[in-house]
Amino acid sequence: MISAQEALIRLKEGNTRFVTNVSSDYPGDIYSKRPELVEIQAPFAIVLGCSDARVPAELIFDQGLGDLFVIRVAGNIVAPSGIGSIEFAALNFGTPLVIVLGHSGCGAITATIEVLTGRSEIPSHNLHSIVKRIRPSVETLLSTELRNNQKDLVKHCVRANVRSSVEHISSGSPILEKLIGNGQLMVVGAEYSLETGDVDFFYDNNVDEFFNSNDG
Repeated sequence: MISAQEALIRLKEGNTRFVTNVSSDYPGDIYSKRPELVEIQAPFAIVLGCSDARVPAELIFDQGLGDLFVIRVAGNIVAPSGIGSIEFAALNFGTPLVIVLGHSGCGAITATIEVLTGRSEIPSHNLHSIVKRIRPSVETLLSTELRNNQKDLVKHCVRANVRSSVEHISSGSPILEKLIGNGQLMVVGAEYSLETGDVDFFYDNNVDEFFNSNDG
């Protein structure tokens, strides 16, 4: 299994191919690789992303069959099942990297803002569970001047929600805490731009420093 740093590089390079329309020729590779994956898998990264149909992790990172362990839920929120899924991949496959992937214009974020500002109501208990997990990130920013600018408010809430999910993963499981403490797992936040296709890895300053030192 590659290191978390190598996994980050692979994802960044894959996203660059996606943005520049130089994606790898994976269709043929899928058919040849499929029999090898019947008995075993070894995903090099775990991606907790939003269910939004425009944000498929395998495509935006230009990865093939068996490369990514993907968990998708509206608003890329962290629920017990998500934590358990991450634990499963980290323990069973030795996957060294978790990416929490938010995206611009997230509908779950916008819906939470609408509910908290009284412009809409939550139609079901199940949807309420999503809003409940996003609420703390949005509520804090609603008390600032951002409340007067919907576009900027959504943008900042998307990132705040990613940071919240990263913190939850990093401190919400003794298993994951131990792996992180031993240097066996890295958790990084990121945002996908629907407008450009770029993924910005932003949560940890060390990530920026790492990328800057390895560019070129």
